Amino acid sequence: MNKRLLTSVFLLILLFVIPGSALAQTYYFSLDQEIVHVYWQEDGTLSIDYVFVFSNDNTADPIDFVDVGFPNSNYSLSNVTADVNGHPVLNIEHSPYVDHGVALGLGGNAIQPGETGRVHVTVWGIRGVLYTDSDDGNYTSAVFSPTWLGSEYLYGSTDMQVSFHLPPGVQPDEPRWHASPSGGWPSEPTPTLDSDGRVTYTWRNANANGHTQYKFGASFPKTYVPESAIYAPGLLERLGIDPEAVTGFLCCGGVFGLIALLAWAGVASARKRKMKYLPPKIRIEGHGIKRGLTAVEAGILMEHPADKILTMILFAVLKKDAARVVSRDPLKLEVTTPIDEKLRYYERDFLKAFSEGSSKQRRRELQDLMVKLIKNVGKKMKGFSHKETVAYYKGIMQKAWKQIEEAETPTVRSEKFDEHMGWTMLDKDFDQRTEDVFRTGPVFIPMWWPRYDPGWGRSRTVTPKAAPSGRSGSGRAAPSLPNLPGGEFAASMVTGMQGFANDVVGNVTSFTDRITNKTNPVPKSSSSGWSSSGGSSCACACACAGCACACAGGGR
Repeated sequence: MNKRLLTSVFLLILLFVIPGSALAQTYYFSLDQEIVHVYWQEDGTLSIDYVFVFSNDNTADPIDFVDVGFPNSNYSLSNVTADVNGHPVLNIEHSPYVDHGVALGLGGNAIQPGETGRVHVTVWGIRGVLYTDSDDGNYTSAVFSPTWLGSEYLYGSTDMQVSFHLPPGVQPDEPRWHASPSGGWPSEPTPTLDSDGRVTYTWRNANANGHTQYKFGASFPKTYVPESAIYAPGLLERLGIDPEAVTGFLCCGGVFGLIALLAWAGVASARKRKMKYLPPKIRIEGHGIKRGLTAVEAGILMEHPADKILTMILFAVLKKDAARVVSRDPLKLEVTTPIDEKLRYYERDFLKAFSEGSSKQRRRELQDLMVKLIKNVGKKMKGFSHKETVAYYKGIMQKAWKQIEEAETPTVRSEKFDEHMGWTMLDKDFDQRTEDVFRTGPVFIPMWWPRYDPGWGRSRTVTPKAAPSGRSGSGRAAPSLPNLPGGEFAASMVTGMQGFANDVVGNVTSFTDRITNKTNPVPKSSSSGWSSSGGSSCACACACAGCACACAGGGR
């Protein structure tokens, strides 16, 4: 039976066993679907609603008992109900096989060989299930791991869906979700409001499997539940470190290593938080794709680093002949005056920032530009689906690269790169991909190149070459086009962009921190909250049985 004793964070364990002589029975089935609704209540308790759809194998015995484990013993047997295919389960007792759980006797409604059955289990009023968030003491962390089964009883894949219903009153821009599990799950849940107006996060994986543990989590302000319902973990647990592992580490003389580990964990967590500038309300799920965004606005929606966004704006104004680079190190721009009012608002603000004499003032104005850009993108996204819109613009980016990579001549390749450069810069692998595309062959430089490379005209003698189009209509050779070896062009692009970013932004974490404080701030009091769209860890890592008990009240 040891194989069937499992520990987890908010674990419900489904074990198919029969008391006494029934232990000899053979169980073999598929878990076709598993739907879990997890309700974090305003009194700090937990309610769980499970639906399982089982298909019993033709060669197996009936499924007539189901043991369900709960996270701890802080529940009442009278708060458990169940049914099979709509028929109430009347035999609900404390399980003889699970420390904290119940045994459901299906009786005459047992799932027969070759048949499919729907098992519905509900429990409410489980106490001791919330913990102080490791990243923010003003938040509480809620972690849940849906049931998994013994692989020896199970075959096939499972369409699994897990929905968190946060406490009543939590506002859409306050909570945050934790990192999603691996194994085919989406990187982010779908946020929406349920029929009661509660903020809901839903994860779905149509090809999950029922024998793997998946862990999900969310955090919300403590003010929505009683303080007495929240467990405050110790330092190691808050940093996601297994205390038992630390004990072994210290036995090996790792005191200084532990100190370094704690310092690194704190710095890494703080740095990650500062880079999350996108307001969570943008991610509240709407309907359809928001078309018409520029590449820069799409970059904001994808939450690209601030230095990348500003570099994209720099190249946009260079291409429009609104400025030119006078010096790369230190970076100096000559702004075309008066600034063309037909430029986009963020391009005008970018040029105004570079018209300032002080580098300190310039950075402050660039930070204000980013704040305005983020807020405007948020307004444009109101009512639209963040997930669908991001996928749409990633598709545009990939199509742009495809046209460049499939170009049959250097001329066409150069033209396409110039035409689609804004979109290709959305690629997180832009540097490497540019080097790969232009590794060989010549590149016919675009018209804006001298405005980007201040030494182009002075340091290079261009060897005249006939244009690839052959001869002009008059019979004379067509004008020559300036060109560079592909490798040199790619290197100049990549190193130049990196230099621009370093000079304009400096330390990107410090630069972005001021932006994040305005667009996605940490809550200052109980009346204000923040949400990061990325992952916050659980209050503890739940790496061992002891840690699981501390973080989630145990459950075996």
